[in-house]
Amino acid sequence: MEPVDLDLEESALELPAEPMHLNLGPAHPAMHGTVRIVLELSGETIEKADVQIGYLHRGFEKMCERGTWAQVFPYADRLNYVSPMLNNVGYALAVEKLCDIEVPDRCQWYRMALGELARISDHLTCTGAMAMELGAFTPFLWFVKAREMVWDILEEETGARLTHSFGRIGGMARPPTPAFKELVRGSTKEILSLLEQGEKMLLKNRIFIDRLENVGNISQADAISLSWTGPCLRSTGCSYDVRKAHPYLKYDEVDFTVPVGTRGDSLDRFLVRLDEIRQSVRILDQVCDRMADEGPVSADDPRVMLPEKDAVYTTIEGTIQHFKLVMEGAKVPAGECYSYTEGGNGELGFYLVSDGSGTPHRVRIRPPCFSITGGLSKIIMGRMLSDIVPTFGALNMIGGECDH
Repeated sequence: MEPVDLDLEESALELPAEPMHLNLGPAHPAMHGTVRIVLELSGETIEKADVQIGYLHRGFEKMCERGTWAQVFPYADRLNYVSPMLNNVGYALAVEKLCDIEVPDRCQWYRMALGELARISDHLTCTGAMAMELGAFTPFLWFVKAREMVWDILEEETGARLTHSFGRIGGMARPPTPAFKELVRGSTKEILSLLEQGEKMLLKNRIFIDRLENVGNISQADAISLSWTGPCLRSTGCSYDVRKAHPYLKYDEVDFTVPVGTRGDSLDRFLVRLDEIRQSVRILDQVCDRMADEGPVSADDPRVMLPEKDAVYTTIEGTIQHFKLVMEGAKVPAGECYSYTEGGNGELGFYLVSDGSGTPHRVRIRPPCFSITGGLSKIIMGRMLSDIVPTFGALNMIGGECDH
């Protein structure tokens, strides 16, 4: 019997197999928020990814339309619960735009300082969580230690560590504490030291670099078409930052640069956030130098500002003003406006419609995470299952923003 010459390459058979369906989330240790990803896998390669949000059932915008204008602040806190002060300031600026109110200079500097502290807290949380999810637990502890220093300052100023409800239409709830500048200057030095320690450990670790570099890439054109903003857009090389492009408060009077990446991958998003922390510290130093130690932090406008407690207790005019503002709400002039600021994850916009009453007629939000999460499926298609964790972490999806 003659031997049969078989071409193994041509005769090799592929066994028929169906894609494996896998649910990742909605409650999973690797998920930055309550989100579900329905995956179709070929082996460990992602063939399809259906990203589903909405599991928090917030209904935030409709809740805002049931109370007074001032009662929206606690809801704004819970949009991005990692940097709530930025949401407080963003909403206050939107209502003030409708009312044509300009707050005192000291208030503008104070809002900038509190906002930049919140931005540092946001970036420390994101980068620390990214490190932890890839097994680097020590840098996570360092970054959280730095974040605790930020929260100590915010607690000293507002009385709350996480959800502050400290903003007011026309100003802030209270002026800065006497030790505010000293606390900021002392803490930022230690924060930068902890940041440097974590950076040295992570950026010299081959495993950490390999898990992020050239993973989750997106082109600048695609990022813009998806309406990305913030660190995720800037990682592609686009330097759009609301603080520079459309300055508000006193951002046009301080010196800072906008960090950008080149590849638009997870590593660039990580590095951009680290550099932005350093830029926020630069801004804080300038704010502390320029913010006055005395002076009002709220506009002298009885239409929106509550009277002093002494006046409430001792004068009938103060009592009536207090009662009307609390029970009926500030009468915001009829009209509509869109106001936008630079949040922790990008452009945070508030579209408000007033019918002239003390209750918002419509509140609509432009949360940065919503657009960014919309691009997740695009950047994980064709990647490995294990790449979802660092990619999703680098986007920094916040559930409260997405499910608004």
